[in-house]
Amino acid sequence: MTAATAPDTLSDAQYHAHIAAVLASVEAAADRWLQDDVVDVDTQRTGGLLELSFPNGSKIVLNAQPPLQELWLAARSGGYHYKFVGGRWLDTRDAREFFEALSVCASEQAGKPLRFEPPA
Repeated sequence: MTAATAPDTLSDAQYHAHIAAVLASVEAAADRWLQDDVVDVDTQRTGGLLELSFPNGSKIVLNAQPPLQELWLAARSGGYHYKFVGGRWLDTRDAREFFEALSVCASEQAGKPLRFEPPA
């Protein structure tokens, strides 16, 4: 990451609050899609790990990494690491925003456009 994308300094409590908000937002979107019959995405959450299971058998896994203060995303397209920078989760390699990347990965795996939004 460059100086312009240096991670925010977060306390452990702040990091955990941001992670909890992200995972809750992703779960809520998946629940809405299931309820509205958009796509049959199942979610399973254990602590800081959230697994999204798609109808074709593929999965996306979101995982909190407290020692590094990162959020990891694993999808068919690869694995990505995000740091909290300026109020957003940005990829440590190319500074791509987390919800944008998650939306692309989920859309590819669901076979239809899906859009995740950051928590309000």
